Amino acid sequence: MLKLAELLSLAGLNITFLNTEHNHERLTRFTDVEARFAKYPGFHFTTMPDCLPVDHPRTSLIDVLESLQLNSKPIFKQLLVETRPPINCIIGDGGFHLDLAIEPGIPIIRVRTVSASCFWTYFCVPDMIEACELPIKGKEDMDRIITKVPGMETFLRCRDLPSFCRVSDMTDPHLLMMMNETRQTPQAQALILNTFEDLEAPILSQIRNHCPKTYTIGPLHELLKTKLITFGSVAVLTREQLMEFWHGIVNSKKRFLWVIRPDSVTTKDGDAENFPEELEEGPKQRGYIVKWAPQEEVLEHKAVGGFLTHSGWNSTMESIVAGVPMICWSFFGDQQVNSRFVSEVWKLGLDMKDVCDRGVVEKMVNDLMVDRRDEFVRSTARMAELARKSVSEGGASSCNLNRLIEDIRQISLQANDNRQRAS
Repeated sequence: MLKLAELLSLAGLNITFLNTEHNHERLTRFTDVEARFAKYPGFHFTTMPDCLPVDHPRTSLIDVLESLQLNSKPIFKQLLVETRPPINCIIGDGGFHLDLAIEPGIPIIRVRTVSASCFWTYFCVPDMIEACELPIKGKEDMDRIITKVPGMETFLRCRDLPSFCRVSDMTDPHLLMMMNETRQTPQAQALILNTFEDLEAPILSQIRNHCPKTYTIGPLHELLKTKLITFGSVAVLTREQLMEFWHGIVNSKKRFLWVIRPDSVTTKDGDAENFPEELEEGPKQRGYIVKWAPQEEVLEHKAVGGFLTHSGWNSTMESIVAGVPMICWSFFGDQQVNSRFVSEVWKLGLDMKDVCDRGVVEKMVNDLMVDRRDEFVRSTARMAELARKSVSEGGASSCNLNRLIEDIRQISLQANDNRQRAS
């Protein structure tokens, strides 16, 4: 969202970036983001509470979304009324603003930060339930093919569905919330996706049957600036899982850089766990462990030959642009869908979901880096070139961004005219 906000600021649009107080505090604690955006005179940050207790860990995105849905609407409504200059258009990645913006007549443009393929899977969940393809009937059912997601009928399995689809109760509040969030999208004036046409064209054609004005403007990070191991900013691993990865990677005898957040290791009960001493004492001649790394820059380094990732969409896009093949160990949310597309559709890596075994880790690292290296080098290089082409002058994503900016300007002009007539 910040990358999109910066692109719009560069075009001279006034931007108010709304975040939760907790997320903004994390953002400013670890980055110089406020100084970076100070150069844009029309940009400013504002915050609102997520209404969770101060000591809530906020490791569950669903908990945050649920709290915002239940408690934050009056605060958001007040912001709509009081913000100056007046808000002419809302670009949002949450659903609770839709009904609030309808009353004052503010146009909504939805942003989905997942892949187009994952968004389309979310969208089709009600159809899967109606056809009795959900709920999943247990472990023995995980490799059953799902047929009610048009465009994915031949390869999408139960185990590739988003994590919230694994519940047994189809009235589960988290499942219903994600379904409702997604099914509301066509009510918005437009949809923005961080992807590019050459990557997800068949799925985008399905989405446009419901959301005709869909802007594909990715890869956003590449548009803006025209073997790494990291498990993201939210995911946690048990000590046992961490050690299985450790032994598999060490046994592969490949050099590695491993990014492990200090709070990313837990017990089986979810309590914080001390960092295992074995990792500190490992073979330092081949590996290096850090708490944080600039992922985009590391992926672009010529020494990086593979990326072991949870396959969140930002990481997946960064890896695609850098031309780095992936080993995907999906954890939650959109990652299950992404990892299936990486391995079976785009042929950019290997899918290791639902397995955490040192022997499998070792084999996949060697498959990626040795046995199938030439195959993955060719496929990733081809897709990286298509990604760069999409954001270059005249490319599809570049043109779509220009269309989006012009549409927002027209929306703002119309809103200002309406206010002048009303006064």
